[in-house]
Amino acid sequence: MLAVITGASSGLGVVFARKLAARGYDLLLIARREDRLQSIAREIAEQYHARAEILVADLTDDATLAAVAARIRDAADLGLLVNNAGFGTLGYFFDADPDVQAKMHRLHVLATMRLSHAALANLVPRAMAGSGIINVSSVAAFAPSPQSVSYGATKTWMNRFTEGLAIELAVKSSPVTVQALCPGFILTEFHDAAGLDRSVIPASLWMTADFVVEESLRSFDRRSLFVVPGWRYKLLVWMLRLLPGGLIRWGSIRAAQRYKRPKG
Repeated sequence: MLAVITGASSGLGVVFARKLAARGYDLLLIARREDRLQSIAREIAEQYHARAEILVADLTDDATLAAVAARIRDAADLGLLVNNAGFGTLGYFFDADPDVQAKMHRLHVLATMRLSHAALANLVPRAMAGSGIINVSSVAAFAPSPQSVSYGATKTWMNRFTEGLAIELAVKSSPVTVQALCPGFILTEFHDAAGLDRSVIPASLWMTADFVVEESLRSFDRRSLFVVPGWRYKLLVWMLRLLPGGLIRWGSIRAAQRYKRPKG
């Protein structure tokens, strides 16, 4: 069975690749950095004796995205799609480069939509239990946050999109599973690339990529729709669902002032 992983050159993508290979999947690893993909594919082949094909692709490019979608739709052995590719930025929206913001929306929203459509067009007619899609979202989906407006908005869309897919699959009594994985702060290069100073975040809020992916896959086996790894974040999301919007906005402002000051 084939697992397709986007953003497979670093962070959660690499850990998903290792854990899925250990579960017996063959892999299609998709990212922009060919050298990293080749290194990971060699590791997978040597350590897990699994087939690991690489596909160098920029999913914000329309033609490239269409080609990747076609590859997923036509894969006879497709079992799982992990929509993991993504990035964040730190700064006020009105000061940001609009082209970078547009690229984020294209990657988180349009690429997720196109690849999910391709995967479901493949999986639903086959009605294979244990197959499905994992969309890597974020705790940021549950509350607006200054200095990461587009990121939170795209992840909110991803949650609602995944939930809508789950409802449609239930209407059709399909065994195909969809999941929105919503982690908090993870010890990967993601936050470094976004410009976040790790030192201002309490150590108790950081999780390892290994823990997050293990929680995701365990929950996928149970067909859980929303997965929030870590009890602290579970408690936070529970509280956000109960609090009035005005109080959430106030809290978001206070948290941004404390934790999201750019370096420099």
